[in-house]
Amino acid sequence: MLTFEEKLSIIESFPELERKDVSLGRVNFHYEESVHEKKIVVQHLHPNGNGFVYGGHLPKTAIDRKGYVNIRDYSESELRDIIKKSIGYLSELHEEKEEEEDTYNDLEGVWTKRGQEELSLVKEDLLWNIYSGSNLEDCFESPIEAERYLKEEGFSKKD
Repeated sequence: MLTFEEKLSIIESFPELERKDVSLGRVNFHYEESVHEKKIVVQHLHPNGNGFVYGGHLPKTAIDRKGYVNIRDYSESELRDIIKKSIGYLSELHEEKEEEEDTYNDLEGVWTKRGQEELSLVKEDLLWNIYSGSNLEDCFESPIEAERYLKEEGFSKKD
């Protein structure tokens, strides 16, 4: 496993990434030239060696609900490769994603949890937003991510 310093050195070798120190000694790296709302390529790189890289180019089964993959045990070549692919993905528009999302319009609407709590899933521009009343709770770049989140939280689609 690479150390925090080794990972930091590898990540800092990408001049297009901008370092942002966050809490608890963690570090994020942003790709400000992203053509998507998503700009964070490396999230919460921690002094213990843990961290996450955005994997929008990866299959949904390989990433978490926010689109990240854990890089704790990555080798130098694996880390360089995933960062390069992440930057590449964020550099291009993905029209096929829009077409795919049109088939998920039936997910829009009210979702309930045990008949009491209600959240609304709304497609707005290229994002799938989840609201509690008029308050934005979360937003996702794909309907699959939004649906997965709602189901993981115990919500089901209200008929």
